[in-house]
Amino acid sequence: MHLTIIKIDRYGPWTLTLGSDRESVLQMLQARIYFDIQRLFSERHCIVYPNRFDEYFAITNGLLISELVDIQRELTKLYPQLGFSMALGYGDTPYQADRSAFEARKNGVQIASGGIYAHDSDKNRLGNHSTDIRIMHIDVNGLSKLNLEMSPYQVTSMIFSIYSRLVDKFMEKDCLTFYLGGDNFMVIASNILKEEVENILLGITKDTRVPLNCGIGKGKTGREAAMVATKALDTIRELRDNGTHLSIYEI
Repeated sequence: MHLTIIKIDRYGPWTLTLGSDRESVLQMLQARIYFDIQRLFSERHCIVYPNRFDEYFAITNGLLISELVDIQRELTKLYPQLGFSMALGYGDTPYQADRSAFEARKNGVQIASGGIYAHDSDKNRLGNHSTDIRIMHIDVNGLSKLNLEMSPYQVTSMIFSIYSRLVDKFMEKDCLTFYLGGDNFMVIASNILKEEVENILLGITKDTRVPLNCGIGKGKTGREAAMVATKALDTIRELRDNGTHLSIYEI
């Protein structure tokens, strides 16, 4: 798996120049930055997940180094007051790719001007489509009913509790979990078995009393895998409407 971690450089010091009445400005800026990063990578068949909103995880299987350079240049033009560096990681599992990107930022070589880092041995691996990416799209089964029984903030508390459990349980399987808003989560998966996924979700349901749905999809690129996972999740709903009840469906 190929993972690119995009980091906003000079962000902390720059925010201090805005004075104390800066939080609303920063929230609007973060939303714009995420929009542009997602747009630029999505146009190239990748998908991006926010990580603390000053850092982003992009699934970049199939992306060329020249395309990363183009994205970085475009971001620099859009936000000249900031800098954007990238670290490339590779691994058999998502967590291994995360660790690889972390080490590349610390100890790797700069493979393009402007701050794109990778391990020296990985410089020629971009653009490789040889392995499929596996993504899970998870949501809450019956959220509409919960919205009638709980206040909005209670629902948020419940969603974050589920998110925390998903992160912990899937990290044990070398998977990375991201919250997408609403009641939606995506897990960048390793070769975890479907039965293991089912056991994790059943355990979380037992702890929270909230049932979960999970669509699992594969693809050569991040965007394709996410699309197939969402299609699998939609299939669960369609089957339920026809009287067949499944909590996990894989395409």
